[in-house]
Amino acid sequence: MANFQIAPSILSADFARLGEEVDNVIKSGADVVHFDVMDNHYVPNLTIGPLVCEALRKHGVTADIDVHLMVKPVDRIIPDFAAAGATYITFHPEASEHVDRSLQLIQGEGCKSGLVFNPATPLDVLEWVIDKVDMILLMSVNPGFGGQSFIPATLDKLRQARKIIDASGRDIRLEVDGGVKVNNIKEIAEAGADMFVAGSAVFGARDESDANDYDTVLKAFREQLAQVK
Repeated sequence: MANFQIAPSILSADFARLGEEVDNVIKSGADVVHFDVMDNHYVPNLTIGPLVCEALRKHGVTADIDVHLMVKPVDRIIPDFAAAGATYITFHPEASEHVDRSLQLIQGEGCKSGLVFNPATPLDVLEWVIDKVDMILLMSVNPGFGGQSFIPATLDKLRQARKIIDASGRDIRLEVDGGVKVNNIKEIAEAGADMFVAGSAVFGARDESDANDYDTVLKAFREQLAQVK
């Protein structure tokens, strides 16, 4: 079975007790902490910056932190997130004047680099920079807000991206973000994804009697992934 990883998005977490929230999802079986960084410029929302990443590291979070930059420009903020403890830093090619340079900058700062493709963005740029990419993230919703529904056309795009990765012979993660639920994660995995961002599906599944318990939904994700052929 593929090495599937689940990356809850803290965009849907309770920010008043974020450290505890992250501790609890990791304890319940999540693999990666996903950061949705929005600037109210590239996308119509404003979220979090490097200080939050740094705070979680100081809190004691040791899991990989996957920073998805929905900002423009990107180069200025990359070193800040690297210094704050990011593991992966991904950005949208439309948000960089020089995609190759931005990828080099991420790797030069000691992080794993990746490109993010919106639903209507083709994968063409990968042909020229695949040697500098550690992750490909496909948006299965339009970026900017949590809680949106999965766009079905993403499945074909995942298959296309998986072919590109396999042909490259490189160890590249294929991540999907947006509308990932228990009832579709198996189909998404079978299309080629091996990392799954889930925000509202995880943090929105709190048991009202025990807000710390994320075991049930993460177990359900794992059970679906175990059926992938």
